[in-house]
Amino acid sequence: MAASATSELSSLCEKYSRVVTLSEVESRKDPETDPFRSKYKARELLKEIICTLRNQYIGEDDGESDQPQKDQILEGSDSEGCGSGCVGGSPAALRAAKLGVIEHLLGVNHVETEELSAGEEHLMNCLKLLDKYSMSRENISINIQTRNQLGILWAGRDETEKAQGFLETAESLYIQYMKQDGQPPMDLSDFFVTEGESVLDQERTKRFEMAHTYTLYYLAQVYKNLEQYEKAGRYCHTTLQRQLEFNHFVPLEWAINAATLSQYYITKSRYMEGRHCLAAAVVVAGLAGEVPSEAAAQENEAEGEKREQLRQKRAEIARCWIKYCLNLLQDAKKLLEDNIGELDVERQAELKARRRQEDEEEEKGLKSAILFGSRDIFDSILALEEKVSCAYPLDFEEARAIFLVGQNYVTEAKEYFQMDGHVTDHIEVVQDHSALFKALSFFEEDYERRCKMHKRRIDMLEPICKDLNAQYYLLICRQLQFELAETYYEMMDLKLALADKQDELDAHTVKKFNHLCAASIKYYKMFLDSIRTPDGKFPEKLEDDVLRPALVAKFRVARLYGRIICPDGATQLENLDKSLECYRFVVDYCEQDTEAKKAVETELELSEEMAGLLPIKIERLRAKQAALN
Repeated sequence: MAASATSELSSLCEKYSRVVTLSEVESRKDPETDPFRSKYKARELLKEIICTLRNQYIGEDDGESDQPQKDQILEGSDSEGCGSGCVGGSPAALRAAKLGVIEHLLGVNHVETEELSAGEEHLMNCLKLLDKYSMSRENISINIQTRNQLGILWAGRDETEKAQGFLETAESLYIQYMKQDGQPPMDLSDFFVTEGESVLDQERTKRFEMAHTYTLYYLAQVYKNLEQYEKAGRYCHTTLQRQLEFNHFVPLEWAINAATLSQYYITKSRYMEGRHCLAAAVVVAGLAGEVPSEAAAQENEAEGEKREQLRQKRAEIARCWIKYCLNLLQDAKKLLEDNIGELDVERQAELKARRRQEDEEEEKGLKSAILFGSRDIFDSILALEEKVSCAYPLDFEEARAIFLVGQNYVTEAKEYFQMDGHVTDHIEVVQDHSALFKALSFFEEDYERRCKMHKRRIDMLEPICKDLNAQYYLLICRQLQFELAETYYEMMDLKLALADKQDELDAHTVKKFNHLCAASIKYYKMFLDSIRTPDGKFPEKLEDDVLRPALVAKFRVARLYGRIICPDGATQLENLDKSLECYRFVVDYCEQDTEAKKAVETELELSEEMAGLLPIKIERLRAKQAALN
């Protein structure tokens, strides 16, 4: 009898081992014409295993009886009844676990072969089997992993709240088990190995902890889908920490996830956490190795794929750094600007004084909660962090230091995202570069130097705008046209401020000023023309995405025509008429559309005022011209 039992166990173990090989190794080699061949073979073996187990347990309590103690007596066990708090030792719990493992694997197998209903049925069968022994050492790991699978399954069906229920239960089971017991639980493979082949406790612990890490990872996705972003960020952060702690991560994948998390922190103005995530992303991405040379990539396909992947992921991380620097500068600008968008010197002095008085304890407390990395990489992460500030810049020198970091990452990103092959990405990087100059210009007190910064923006955006095909890239063309118009407009305002300080304008200054006005009008008109219908008519009703930009463009064109310095009265009259026409357009449109009034309150107020004043000015000028003639 003993020999027969040993032979039967050996057969089960062999079949289980074959299932693992088919599912995890051979399935990767299946042809496209028969993608699930190995999975189907594994399924047949799983069915054989579960039949054998059920035959063994005929007449025995298989985990559904209300009298587990009777079973223990029959089996000669010393264990007391094993309820939900049992820590192990129950033959009933062991039998439930064995059947549960196979039901779990059958469930996963059906899900992987896109038979979701059958997969759900097997996974639920597993949970029913484990119900009375959910906290035992035999069952806790399989219980959590099954709930993880059901969480994934329901999330895939867009049943987010059902997924949340399974995953949150999995999380609470882990917490409860660690409080009540905490010993390494049995792993799935432990039930189908011969004596002496069981997994070591250290490996059991690692696998159990990783099952919990997966729970947290899936919960992060669920909370994101439920728009509970703060909770999602927290769970994502914990997941990344645990992956490093248990050395269970793919470097590039981990790095991209950390860089992505940084963008969440940036939107919340939590720059210390964002910087830490990005520094960790760079260091961990470095663990993936050096980028193969172009020559090596051409000679070897695998090296080519590695080169492409490394360059792409590192460029994506560089783009996240650009956003970090840009948002930090822009948030500092909002903090320091007055009601007309200029630097508030008193506010600046107040913030500098407060910074000097602040204690470092707050930063230390935050850092202790967010640190990534083991001893091997921790110093590298901190060294990288020290190269860029996470505090709001309060003057030009501080802002310039952040700008230069961002500009270095622009160069790195553009090496991969080139115009040839990555049009949209390349343009977005260039737009971010332009935005970095714009943000930095706020801190520059010298108007001439500020003008030069805006000129740099024009030099990088104008060639792209001219070459881009508006038919295929309409939205991007509109963005570029509006930004160029806006940049010329800002330069015009700066030149106007400089001109006000001069006693008399020379011909060169007048020519330069008029050129800026004309260039701004040109790009605003290009933007407005892009909104016209195919037959050239301006729409009676503006779409929401262009409502404010279009009305702002009309308002600014009106202002620009009124600013042009004219050599004669006739030209001035012509420009004033165009100016009045644009002001009236804004006023008339807003009278017909209440939403438009809310979108351009300030511009509407000024347009109404100018629509009332300009006719008087025009009539006076006409009278003056008539008198001269």
